[in-house]
Amino acid sequence: MKLILIHGSGHRKESWEQTISYMKNTKDILYPDLSTILNGKEASYSNLYAQFVEYCNKIDGKINLCGLSLGGILALNYALDFPKKVNSLILIGTPYKVPKVMFSIQNMIFKFLPNSLFESMAFNKKDTFILGNSMKKLDFSNDVKNIKCKTLIICGKKDKANIKSAYYLSENIKNSQLKIMNNAGHIVNEENPRELSLIISNFIKD
Repeated sequence: MKLILIHGSGHRKESWEQTISYMKNTKDILYPDLSTILNGKEASYSNLYAQFVEYCNKIDGKINLCGLSLGGILALNYALDFPKKVNSLILIGTPYKVPKVMFSIQNMIFKFLPNSLFESMAFNKKDTFILGNSMKKLDFSNDVKNIKCKTLIICGKKDKANIKSAYYLSENIKNSQLKIMNNAGHIVNEENPRELSLIISNFIKD
């Protein structure tokens, strides 16, 4: 069964490579690049999600989804829309509701950053703004109660922006577990890849 690792907007697919290096059965692991998935379309959330759905639906059988931040939002959205396709769900540093105020402040900061700083991120400066503005109304507050598959919620102890969301998700998704990782912030797959690999592997194996 395939495991799909989905990166956040601040990083590329390569952010998963250290975590994958500690895992077995790597032939069953996929880690798509979100900007490539867009296939030239405008970087709005609706376009990105539609392309992500197409990507997942091409895979035979059920899948295990693991997403961080934006990747977690995509995974959560897909699990709600295609419950029979998802075997398990892992959400890392994932907000159940997009924080509008934080996004507005973030966009103000991004506005003054040079284009070169976006080269290590999933999308360029223009696309980052388009994506951020198209996500402001996303809210899965009530929908998460409909998640049926086994779910693992992971959050770094230092990830102050998403720790409350982690507890909310664990309290509202029936078949879920919560793992707070010490010595980690938001980018768990880069800050503590070895421990994350064990957590993911053990969860999927169980």
